Amino acid sequence: MSSVHPTAIIDPHAKISNDVSIGPYTLIEADVVIGPGCKIHNHVTITGHTKIGKDNIIHPYTAIGVPPQDISYSDEPTELIIGNRNIIRENCTVSIGTVRGIGETSVGNDNLIMAYSHIAHDCTIGSHILMANGAQLAGHVLIEDYATLGGFSLIHQFVRIGRNSFTSMGSAVNLDLPPYCLASGNYARAIGLNRVGLRRFGMESETLDALSRAFRMLVQRRLEPDEDELLELSNKHPEVKNFVSFIKSSKRGTVRTHLKART
Repeated sequence: MSSVHPTAIIDPHAKISNDVSIGPYTLIEADVVIGPGCKIHNHVTITGHTKIGKDNIIHPYTAIGVPPQDISYSDEPTELIIGNRNIIRENCTVSIGTVRGIGETSVGNDNLIMAYSHIAHDCTIGSHILMANGAQLAGHVLIEDYATLGGFSLIHQFVRIGRNSFTSMGSAVNLDLPPYCLASGNYARAIGLNRVGLRRFGMESETLDALSRAFRMLVQRRLEPDEDELLELSNKHPEVKNFVSFIKSSKRGTVRTHLKART
């Protein structure tokens, strides 16, 4: 059975599962769909064409499905789609998509979005991602699975952040960050591999060593991705293949290496 505070304002056309908990002074508008097991705290706004999956927790003063901060937006019925088991902390904002973009903003599963973070229009957020306090995404950003954005990280529009990568506190990332890398600075540069995170993830030493060789060749020495040694490593290690493929497919270019980069 749902628990809805009497001060909550819920449009009768909203589709809300029976067991959703909704706190005081929360506003939920007509085109919202909320799946089972969700807990919506007090003073939350959920608007727009927003679909929220199951077992999500949304904390106070968060605005979900708000219009994009894009001057071209003209009230088109674009979407926000949020998956399952996400935690969105206080004062976060998540916008719907735009017709000039892909038409939707999407957030996967099992993410932790800490307080004061912003996810702009047309962003695609994978799963198992941590956005620390105040992390800010501009429009059209892609964040792959298991990435970590340090507090107050700033991600430029159209940038891609590769899987299992890490940005340190206050990083300003204006180019694509390859998978498995650690970046820091304004503008951010690649310091090396995200070794601590990769070990915690369970990556084997042999794979880490292969990625280190690929990092030195592609990021530090800027060799071509089709070098024979890289192709050999890619054939042996799927992670290296993913690393090489990400760099080859980059349209913006990838972050430069730090002068004292470590692998």
